Amino acid sequence: MRVGRSGAGLSHRQQGLLLTGGGALIMSPDALLIKLAALPDAEILMWRGLLSALGFLVIALARYGRGTLAAYRRCGGTGIAVALLFSLTTCCFVLGNQYTKAGNVLLILAGAPLIAALLSRAILAERLPRRTWLSIGLCMLGIGMIVIDDTGVGSWVGNAFALMAATTLALNFTLCRRRPGVDMSPMLVFNGLIVGGGAALVLLLGGGGIDMPPIDRWLLVVLLCLFIVPTGVTLLQRGPLYLPAAEVGLLLLLEVVVGTLWAWWLLGETPAPIALAGGGLVLGTLVTKGLYERRLELRLRAASRVASGS
Repeated sequence: MRVGRSGAGLSHRQQGLLLTGGGALIMSPDALLIKLAALPDAEILMWRGLLSALGFLVIALARYGRGTLAAYRRCGGTGIAVALLFSLTTCCFVLGNQYTKAGNVLLILAGAPLIAALLSRAILAERLPRRTWLSIGLCMLGIGMIVIDDTGVGSWVGNAFALMAATTLALNFTLCRRRPGVDMSPMLVFNGLIVGGGAALVLLLGGGGIDMPPIDRWLLVVLLCLFIVPTGVTLLQRGPLYLPAAEVGLLLLLEVVVGTLWAWWLLGETPAPIALAGGGLVLGTLVTKGLYERRLELRLRAASRVASGS
């Protein structure tokens, strides 16, 4: 999980792009595997929380070894807030899909980069270049084109849950930027315990026992919750160490686009032409922005070398 040594030749920004983009791509089969597992909301939340907590703990121990407790202490109160916020994001995302259409939820979540940009401006006084604001607008338009066939009036309750999910996700990344150099990803263990423990309590209080899923569904749940979610979310949570919160949220939109392609390929859910165009707009915007900023970075390096040489 360390990018520092293996990525010594990469700039600070390139490391952030690699971490965040890689995390979004790893998380892209998330919705597909949830659909294939076909478990009730409380059950999938319970297994997702408890298994991912184990996965997050293994990753933290592998990365920090004997310094794991020190890594948790460095997170402090901000780390506790991050764990609580990510728990709210997970629960609100699931509940949003329960009360309104998936397209509504995705469309509202696409606003997370904009919310993060506004929060970063208000809390951190971070200024974003115009190209980032333009990229946010184009990507939101592209996501809107992807989900337009699934949108509708929907339920205001589900839409409210989706808005809360987008806001808590943006606030999570913004808070991480307040502690530069401090890795908050170990706190994700507590996020898993909160979500999993809460869902287990709901199941027990509801009178229904906790049963093991059929073996084929169980294997999907283990693949998703023990491996994919801990790895992908750990990378995403490290993104704010390198990039502004708004840009982390922007790269998260890769998950929506690639996740749509997964469903197209494995479930035969062929996207409409407008959805394909929207996905192309998102990917094209992110690639163009990345290449442009890479050119700027190379120019700055060259100018710096000339200045130091003179």
